[in-house]
Amino acid sequence: MATIVAQPSSPQERPGTADGEWLDVARIGPGALAGRYLRGFWQPVALASEIPVGRALPIEMVGEHFTLYRGQGGEVHAIDFRCAHRGTQLSTGWVEGDNLRCFYHGWVYGPDGQCVEQPAEPEPFCQRIHIGRYPVREYLGLIFAFLGEGEPPEFTRFPEMEGEGIVENSSYVRMCNYFNQLESNMDEVHVSFVHRASDFTDTGLNNDIPTITGEETEYRIVKYGHRRDQPVRVSHFFWPNSLLIALSAGPAGISQNLAWRVPIDDARHRSFNASFLPITGEAVERHRERQAARLKSLEGLPTSQEVTDAVLCGELHVDDLRARPDAVNVQDNVAQAGQGIIVDRSIEHLGRSDHMVAYFRRIWQRELRALQEGRPLKQWRKTGVTLATYGAD
Repeated sequence: MATIVAQPSSPQERPGTADGEWLDVARIGPGALAGRYLRGFWQPVALASEIPVGRALPIEMVGEHFTLYRGQGGEVHAIDFRCAHRGTQLSTGWVEGDNLRCFYHGWVYGPDGQCVEQPAEPEPFCQRIHIGRYPVREYLGLIFAFLGEGEPPEFTRFPEMEGEGIVENSSYVRMCNYFNQLESNMDEVHVSFVHRASDFTDTGLNNDIPTITGEETEYRIVKYGHRRDQPVRVSHFFWPNSLLIALSAGPAGISQNLAWRVPIDDARHRSFNASFLPITGEAVERHRERQAARLKSLEGLPTSQEVTDAVLCGELHVDDLRARPDAVNVQDNVAQAGQGIIVDRSIEHLGRSDHMVAYFRRIWQRELRALQEGRPLKQWRKTGVTLATYGAD
């Protein structure tokens, strides 16, 4: 596997700057190329904690609405958003065993989408009524669903997140296209500027402009950040939209952090995050106390989206926010939303430091063209344990 170190940077040689071509990766509706492609993979659609036993939840992902509900036995199911009778929202109904009863007229659906009861019909025709159902897996505190056609691919597990320790979850919505953040994950140079006033200073990640190299493997892109007098920082991008990075968790050590960037629609995406910390016993309690104090310190403050909007309209500067515990997230939010909801890549002028972004784009173009032309797609398969490393390791 050849390591990529540089790519041409002249406008004539830059890949993928045509508006129409880049709308292919931005548009994620049911008929769009990127939407069809993303539906071919398992995607997180909710935090497991969002769905208690006996409750239903409406979700919007990849441009469509669905219903999640957790049966009385604890298993999560995913079915279509609306009742086939009069079209009301199924999440407003009642969970009964492993079934879901519609709020409007009481029709009942099983987890396979089959209607099993029509209480007001003198001659029920349940056998003719079937709505969509979607395979679901619960893993690492997240609910994954396969929203594509046909049989789902093998579900990817991460043994590096399953050892002795704790898994924590979080999630946020970013008000821009999902591809803005995917490209940012390939762009480690931004750390030196976007995060120059952040906790990264303590570990040296923002004290030098890194040289970035990387390569495509059988199941991901691995990216290396080279800095003076620092160990190489290694990050892994699991195709098509998840990232494994290592981050400092303070006294708790270094955490392994998985994040999936899942489009809600063309203009918004949700990041689902799972963090693994190899700590046990009293260290867990101390860590949770620190996390609770961090969350308490955010109480009463404007939300990250509110301060992002204030920065983008000139009312604040990001340097005014360096004391916020969520400063890194706000900084990324400002940078990515500041590109526009959907980036106009036809006006870019990429340099040699952007070669991993260009490399990443070419792989996306390759896969989308293959999908469009009916050619075989690469089968991305993860095997073994992969660990990300931090600059201070």
